[in-house]
Amino acid sequence: MRTLKFIVERHKDGYLAYPLGLRGVAMGQGDSYEEALLDAKSAATAHIDVFGMEAFDEDSDVEAAYVAEGTVASL
Repeated sequence: MRTLKFIVERHKDGYLAYPLGLRGVAMGQGDSYEEALLDAKSAATAHIDVFGMEAFDEDSDVEAAYVAEGTVASL
């Protein structure tokens, strides 16, 4: 068993969640934070079931994830 970190985003029409440290795409969505996280965990489990150990990005060494806001110059 491995522990993954998940990003959960809130959008105007619901929530989107995805894990860090997996190769490929595994995403979840829902009307609440909890629903999206549960859906993303289910998607990650299915992804791992299909791809096995190859699903994990062994080069990923994410210890924590943060959200930062900043401005960028427009072109």
